[in-house]
Amino acid sequence: MKDYIMERVVTLAQYIIENKATVRAAAKRFGISKSTVHKDITERLQKINPHMAMLAKEILDENKSQRHIRGGIATKNKYKSKKVC
Repeated sequence: MKDYIMERVVTLAQYIIENKATVRAAAKRFGISKSTVHKDITERLQKINPHMAMLAKEILDENKSQRHIRGGIATKNKYKSKKVC
């Protein structure tokens, strides 16, 4: 694995752990795709730092379990803002 990839993986993991960020938020913050973030955290990080990989995976699992709730709130707010009396 190249050095710049290893550095990116660790930086992404630190960001996700410190901010409890979603994959989408991390991708937007670093200007990379969601699939790259996911691959970095789930596959590459395990080879570099297993403990950090475990912490990041817990946060991603928590975010995944809450995504349907966030989606419902976003939809509610979308239609609430379009309502004109």
